[in-house]
Amino acid sequence: MVSIHPAQRVAVLADAQNLYHSAQSQFSQNVDYAALLEKAVQDRELTRAIAYVIRADSPDEERFFEALTDIGFETKIKDIKTFADGTKKADWDVGLSLDAVTLADHVDTLVLVTGDGDFSRLCSHLRHEGVRVEVMGFGSSTAEELIEATDSFIDLSERKETFLL
Repeated sequence: MVSIHPAQRVAVLADAQNLYHSAQSQFSQNVDYAALLEKAVQDRELTRAIAYVIRADSPDEERFFEALTDIGFETKIKDIKTFADGTKKADWDVGLSLDAVTLADHVDTLVLVTGDGDFSRLCSHLRHEGVRVEVMGFGSSTAEELIEATDSFIDLSERKETFLL
C-alpha cells in the first residue's frame, strides 16, 4: 500500500451526477466542492481536478459549472440525451475511466469522488498499476465493492457540516 506524503501528485475525478443525487436524496443539500477538493488533495500536489457534469438545461447549471471552474475543477460537460421513448440518459463512466487510466502514469494517487460500484474494476486496475486509489462518497449510497477496491474511503456523510452546503 502506498503511503501519503506531501510530494505526492494527486488527481481528483468527481462524478458530479452521482454526488448530486446522493446528497439530494439523503440530505436535500448540495455538495461543497471547495471543501471536497481541499480534503481530497490533503496538502499534496494537485495535478488535475476534473468534475464530470451533465447539461440538462436546468436554471442554475451554468452558474454551477462556472463555480466548479473557480474552485479549481476542470469541467467536462456532456449533454443529456433524450430518446424517442422519452427516456433520458447521460453518464460519464467510460470518459472518467479513460481519463483515470491516462492519468495513472502521471500521478501517485487518484481520488475518485463517487459511490458508483461500476468503478470498482477501475480501482483494482489502477492499484495493480501502482497508483494509490482513494474514494470519497456518501457511505449509504456507495457500493461495497467500490469501498473494498480502494486504499482508502472517506464517508462524506460522517462530516456533513464540512461537505454539504
